[in-house]
Amino acid sequence: MSAPLRLGIAGLGTVGIGVLRIIRQHAALLAARSGREIVISAVSARDRTKDRGVPLDRYAWEDDPVALATRDDVDAFVELIGGDEGPAKQAVEAALAAGKDVVTANKALLAIHGQALAEQAEGAGRVFRYEAAVAGGIPVIKSLTEGLAGNEITRVMGVMNGSCNYILTRMESAGLSYEEVFAEADGLGYLEADPQLDVGGIDAAHKLAILASLAFGTKVNFDGITLEGIDRVSIDDIHAAADMGYKIKLLGVAQKTGRGLEQRMQPCLVPDTSPLGQLEGGTNMVVLDGDAVGQIVLRGPGAGEGPTASAVMADVCDIAKGWRGPVFGLPANSLTTANPARAEMPAPYYLRMSLEDKPGALAKIATVLGDAGVSIDRMRQYGHDDTSAPVLIVTHKTTPDALNAALAAMETTSVLSGAPVALRIEAV
Repeated sequence: MSAPLRLGIAGLGTVGIGVLRIIRQHAALLAARSGREIVISAVSARDRTKDRGVPLDRYAWEDDPVALATRDDVDAFVELIGGDEGPAKQAVEAALAAGKDVVTANKALLAIHGQALAEQAEGAGRVFRYEAAVAGGIPVIKSLTEGLAGNEITRVMGVMNGSCNYILTRMESAGLSYEEVFAEADGLGYLEADPQLDVGGIDAAHKLAILASLAFGTKVNFDGITLEGIDRVSIDDIHAAADMGYKIKLLGVAQKTGRGLEQRMQPCLVPDTSPLGQLEGGTNMVVLDGDAVGQIVLRGPGAGEGPTASAVMADVCDIAKGWRGPVFGLPANSLTTANPARAEMPAPYYLRMSLEDKPGALAKIATVLGDAGVSIDRMRQYGHDDTSAPVLIVTHKTTPDALNAALAAMETTSVLSGAPVALRIEAV
């Protein structure tokens, strides 16, 4: 058997401790599957005195993750610190410069600095792996780079943030408002320290940017993503969507078009009978469309100690087995710079608005839609109070430009009571 693969692990939070547990509990199995023993030489974290439930006395300790990354007794550096700047970035760069292979779970680092780090890793002949950075325990990176290598990928789509999916499904099941479920999720520890990373769609968009690069051979471009969070989705939208056979999901979509690379992360309606529509709680799902395979659906836990640590260890085992390959599936210097493209493909839309209770109000809205070339498929009016009437409209397929023109014209009708809500209905 070959010499052991010696790890340096930076970051001993939930995932880091999960990695330690797997290595301690499954040492013989890992060695059998990898062809060599996997051991931990040293670790690093902010607080050496904290009780993490796992004894650390057998490992060397470094206060500075950069020092850990450059130790002579470390072959592969495992970065589980998080963040796109500061110690995480510095330590990864130092590890690659020192000739170490790198494994990370850091989607922000890859989404912002992925191209530069890929060029550094490949220039140094090192491996840089990140299965755990996208969708937790779901092996979506391996699926794109290995299992679907014979396919031209035509679309990547999915629910990639479990916290948002928990909030939306909890709103429906409990009949609670967004604000109530947000507070509940925050109290349960489901949200990041900055909750906007979750509910604003930023965390999920980081993941989408990585998948788009792998799927389409382009440089990672987080700034090219059209981004909208879930904070405008109300319990009324949840109920109305369900009444018509839909569920609302924070959905990421990436696809190559003749105009460039379309990337968007936004709340959408999906059929409640579809795999995405049936996704509950904090689970993630990624749907991949390939020209040869057709459509495959990957579903599983998107976060947590065990699932994310499992993904980290998949990368560690690949390194132990001698796997070599480009960071984003193709050599970094061959990745193209895609033109960001807005969504222009026609789709049906869900519109919810509150109209002032005056004669001809609904007729004015119908006229505005017709003038913009937007035709109505279905329309419902729910109970109204003394001053306004809630109206729900589902359009036939229309372009985003036509819809936006109609929404702008509605503002001039003087019959709206508040801004309308418009959500795309996605075909899945």
